[in-house]
Amino acid sequence: MPAKKYQYSSLDRKLAIRLSLIISFLTTFFTFARFFFAESHQRSEDFDLIYEPAVHHYILYFIGCALIFYLLYEVCFCIFRKKWGKCKKYFASFFATYGVSLLICLIILITALQFLQAIPDDMRIHLTHLLRRHVLSLGLIPSLIVFFSTFYISNIIRNQQTLLENQRLAAENIRNRHEALKNQLNPHFLFNSLNTLDGLIGFDNEKAHEYLQNLSLTFRYTIQNKEITTLKEELNFTETYACLMKIRYGENLNIQYALDEKYDCFFITPLSLQVLIENAIKHNVINDRHPLTIHIETTENDSIRVSNDIQPKINAEAGEGIGLANLVERYHLLFNKDVVITKNDVFSVEIPLIKQI
Repeated sequence: MPAKKYQYSSLDRKLAIRLSLIISFLTTFFTFARFFFAESHQRSEDFDLIYEPAVHHYILYFIGCALIFYLLYEVCFCIFRKKWGKCKKYFASFFATYGVSLLICLIILITALQFLQAIPDDMRIHLTHLLRRHVLSLGLIPSLIVFFSTFYISNIIRNQQTLLENQRLAAENIRNRHEALKNQLNPHFLFNSLNTLDGLIGFDNEKAHEYLQNLSLTFRYTIQNKEITTLKEELNFTETYACLMKIRYGENLNIQYALDEKYDCFFITPLSLQVLIENAIKHNVINDRHPLTIHIETTENDSIRVSNDIQPKINAEAGEGIGLANLVERYHLLFNKDVVITKNDVFSVEIPLIKQI
């Protein structure tokens, strides 16, 4: 994901137009609402000099406010997009908007005084004094509205961009760790497979040829660049891998399936079932007196369970193997779901199946 050119790149012209229209509408509404909701005796004497508004007054006032606020937002947004320090940016944006707002008010005052020449002297003097008295506050209010709304929106945008960047980094970290976990599986599997193939060559060449073909299909699956796959594809690979193990252990290894076809299109991480079969073979005795049966079955909990009777080796290795640990971590990283492991007389691992991704 490419980096943002500006920290506040969303402070653009479209946002300035939307904010200007919204504030102008509210300003127009509350400015003229008093003529309809306030009693005449509640109005100040300053308002007695103002004529009752007509429709064109609303339109002109709205257009004027929209243009003024749009100009102020453009100035404020332009400064906020600068790569300055916070204090410098905030002071510059506030005084710039206040200066522009004050300049606009002075232009309006000068224009209004020109039109007031035609009215009686006492009314012109009163209105002139009124406009001059309020020019500073009239310039301050729009600049405060623009500055604080821009400050608030920029913080929201900055927080959103920080959140998106953190999510991007987290997703990239998950992909990198997932690839690292997959790479840890492949050398271990390759080592065992080559040992088996070496034992078959010269002893049973036909089985060695069959083993090599299945090994080729297996590695074609393992080197694919997939983080997830369908259960049907994983089961096809598992059967190929099971053929490799059957050649090695013969009738002493049996894999039984009890699968519901409705789960064929559900998703699972690649090599999940292979890891569990390999783990069962690694940590249990398999011989004529102690054959091993591995059960692979789907459950009503939208999961697939791999289980086997515990037949511990005399010199069994401690732990459950790196393959199982990697499987648990992969599911946590990719789906934030737990792989359920139970161990009593039967060792069982239940992997959640993902319906949608």
